Amino acid sequence: MKNIFEKGVSLLTSFFSFLLSAPFFAQTEVQAQTFPSADWKKYENSEFLLTKEIDMPQFQTKRRIWVSLPLDYYTNSKQKYATIYLHDGQNLFRDETSFAGSWGVEQTLQNLQKETKKGIIAIGIDNGSANRLAEYTTWKHPKHGGGDGAKYVEFLVENLKPMIDKSFRTLKKRENTAIAGSSLGGLISFYAGLQYPKVFGRIGIFSPSFWYSEEAYTFAQNFKKKKNQRFKICFLAGEQESKEMVPDMQRMYDIFLKNGFSKNEMQFVTKQDGKHQEWFWKRELPDALRFLMF
Repeated sequence: MKNIFEKGVSLLTSFFSFLLSAPFFAQTEVQAQTFPSADWKKYENSEFLLTKEIDMPQFQTKRRIWVSLPLDYYTNSKQKYATIYLHDGQNLFRDETSFAGSWGVEQTLQNLQKETKKGIIAIGIDNGSANRLAEYTTWKHPKHGGGDGAKYVEFLVENLKPMIDKSFRTLKKRENTAIAGSSLGGLISFYAGLQYPKVFGRIGIFSPSFWYSEEAYTFAQNFKKKKNQRFKICFLAGEQESKEMVPDMQRMYDIFLKNGFSKNEMQFVTKQDGKHQEWFWKRELPDALRFLMF
């Protein structure tokens, strides 16, 4: 009787050992590493564009987040990717959600991946609609108000980025993390990059609203750049925007130079036909990303 019992235990042990080593369990482990959690929804059945609403405790609200994944994300389960955080998420990926046409970020990154063999994860954060101005400005304007930008960037750094790094296979260090936006989005990207230099090593400052506050220049002048801290910064504007746009951006670029940023770390681009419109930023995005990310 004892021998029969021992043989039964041995057979059960062998059976479970076989199951645990079977292809089914190996596949499940790969899927756990490869696919994000079920609360990320595919946008209109797109394999590579996901959305999710997350808590925004700094403003006691929720906000839709977009994530655009590289073409090989599901098939190359050991690969990790650099990230770029972009504001005005409604305008980034689809025309139907945009204000005046999207930037086509998903398609642009897919084209660049085919060209360079390097994938990038893009994270889009919807703006707060009526609260957009307040969230994208760190300093108050005497007429327009605002000034909640520090809380918005705190959300990006303390809440959003840790969640993204946990949910997706990202390269977490500053040299692999970019932030970019246009207009007020360019202003808040500038602030985020200097306020959190240990988080963001690449900054896209497109058509920035430096006119909003003189304090932006003081903030840049007071920034202490460490000698071993390398950045990549892209300044971009159109010459058909406001008459102050290019001079304001030039003034900020000169401050960066005086503060120890090298010309190799920065790109200063103006386009003669450029206007303060989505089509302009969409057109210029591939070259800006080539400098920032590749």
